Amino acid sequence: MARARRTTHRSTAGKKLYAVRDASGRFKDIQTYERAHRADLARTSKAELAAKKKAAKKKAAKKTAKKKAAKKR
Repeated sequence: MARARRTTHRSTAGKKLYAVRDASGRFKDIQTYERAHRADLARTSKAELAAKKKAAKKKAAKKTAKKKAAKKR
């Protein structure tokens, strides 16, 4: 599912805004850039999750290999 494209605007106070439009072109959602950006940073991407899972698996394999080597001695 593709994420909706955001367009930037400025509020009357001068703050940067993100606006998402629906298929008919009407505003679906308007957020301040600051809040939207912070939410984007807090969200973990699928690529980051996959990399974290791979690293954990590698670390576990290394740990078991170390235990086996210590047991052989």
